[in-house]
Amino acid sequence: MRIRSFEEYQAAYQKSVEDPEAFWAEVAQHFQWRKPWTKTLQWNFEEPSIKWFVGGKLNITENCLDRHLAERGDQPAIIWEPNDPNEAGTTLTYRMLHDQVCRFANVLKRNGVVKGDRVCIYMPMVPELAIAVLACARIGAVHSVVFGGFSAQSIADRINDAQCKVVVTADGSYRGNKEVPLKNTVDDALIACPSVKRVIVMTRTRTPVSMIKGRDVWWEQELKQVTADCPAEEMDAEDMLFILYTSGSTGKPKGVVHTCGGYMVYAAYTFQNVFQYENNQVHFCTADIGWITGHSYIVYGPLACGATSLIFEGVPTYPDAGRFWDITDKHNVNILYTAPTAIRSLMGFGTDVVAKHDLSSLQVLGSVGEPINAEAWHWYDDNIGKNRCPIVDTWWQTETGGILISPLAGITKTKPTFATLPLPGVQPILVDENGKEIEGNGVSGNLCMKFPWPGILRTTYGDHERCRQTYFATYPGLYFTGDGCLRDEDGYYRITGRVDDVLNVSGHRIGTAEVENAINMHTGVVESAVVGYPHDIKGQGIYAYVITEHELDDKDADLTKRDINATVSRVIGPIAKPDKIQFVSGLPKTRSGKIMRRILRKIAEGDTSNLGDTTTLLDPAVVEDIKAGAL
Repeated sequence: MRIRSFEEYQAAYQKSVEDPEAFWAEVAQHFQWRKPWTKTLQWNFEEPSIKWFVGGKLNITENCLDRHLAERGDQPAIIWEPNDPNEAGTTLTYRMLHDQVCRFANVLKRNGVVKGDRVCIYMPMVPELAIAVLACARIGAVHSVVFGGFSAQSIADRINDAQCKVVVTADGSYRGNKEVPLKNTVDDALIACPSVKRVIVMTRTRTPVSMIKGRDVWWEQELKQVTADCPAEEMDAEDMLFILYTSGSTGKPKGVVHTCGGYMVYAAYTFQNVFQYENNQVHFCTADIGWITGHSYIVYGPLACGATSLIFEGVPTYPDAGRFWDITDKHNVNILYTAPTAIRSLMGFGTDVVAKHDLSSLQVLGSVGEPINAEAWHWYDDNIGKNRCPIVDTWWQTETGGILISPLAGITKTKPTFATLPLPGVQPILVDENGKEIEGNGVSGNLCMKFPWPGILRTTYGDHERCRQTYFATYPGLYFTGDGCLRDEDGYYRITGRVDDVLNVSGHRIGTAEVENAINMHTGVVESAVVGYPHDIKGQGIYAYVITEHELDDKDADLTKRDINATVSRVIGPIAKPDKIQFVSGLPKTRSGKIMRRILRKIAEGDTSNLGDTTTLLDPAVVEDIKAGAL
């Protein structure tokens, strides 16, 4: 399963393209199956219908936990570093983690959860979050983790879409110097969620919470009622493992569905090869488990490979901007996988804070969430890796389940800002607007995939047509990523950003329609249009053009901006707040009523000299007004 040289990569890639079924069947043999599959792959991209390891039976937690007990029972599986550096952390060995997962799985069963039920998890970055995820998988329940920064409305939308029966949460969470009241937010959400029968609450912050009789139970009390005897449920390779919601170009988030067999094989294979993981290394992925990066490269990928995974509760700047480097030294971290946003924000604090730390344990650095700019790449390379750690600039999506294009650490020659080459089994293709393939090197186009890999999404929960329309209808016969891409003279790939109405803010995908809907809910707002613009820290910032019922003076404008941001925070969450709000008298619309975002993007970027053809606009004068008031 492990590639150890560039020649081996080339051979593996060749085999994976010439005979994908034989290639993935060989990889999948490294895992524990209850019953072998009868057919490796059935697929078409028209419906779409994709099935890997057809008829195979397994349980992903047996592969992440049970099979390691004999040889790695006493090896750390999870190291937990709390938000407050003065609080004692926790290390769970594989044996301890197995015990706790089985116990909490029995808690879920005791509270009415059966195979196929959906469970919403809204928790801090504590070991219990990983335990809850694995406990669901153990009994065949489908987990839907919601990032702890989302609003009550966003939680309610996700619970109702998935028809979750149980919510697992905590009284509160710590993020830097803030205490976040998670249970209160859940209570607000559940007013509109009739499917939820039970809420299991873990104690973290000792924040006072309301506990509703017959619905709410304490995690700690429930554990006293169960044993650690919980045989894993037998699952079909194509049974649902989890739903994870991601922003789309329309207002409603879509539930990306991943299944047990293919996802496991792909998450583990990519973890092993991209990071070149060696036994007993410590892998620190700084993402939140609420995002796909945390699912694949904190929980499932590392544990399926018998690795040691570090979970960090806090933020990189608390109590100071040296926190990542403190953790690296304290736990002898070997692999650090973080986001360009984090790197750019830490660059602003200078190198003195880095110089106080040893960092000699580091062997591999990774970047995830968005394309990394050259300046951040070199800073990371010089100051953190000391020019001796390969940087894997990974490109992938919630929908892909795992990394698709990336260097293999120490094997692929890297090039700043390039994700370099596709992983074995991944067949990228660049197409023009009409779906015609753009061949050769030194070209740009829209990035698609022409063949499935085991980690590809299977559907969007409850709405298969939306899955077809979003990913497979734009260019028939291809999976469309929504990203633009450049392929250079060496055949290396560089992602150039979204080509649809989705923003990438600090590595989080946010639909423009979602933000517009939230702004439009604010009293006094008539209409809005949202675009992205270059942001020094976040990569992309959110620029909102807003039409109000009445003209605002400066004082009212400032107040209204704050109120709009409060509305967006309440409806979606603080991550979606606009960075700039410009009040305008009108929006540039075509005669058919379509907003010309191209013009708004140019103005937001400060490029007003070349706005292209504006003759098709209903009222071209609107553009001059917007230009005059640009921020």
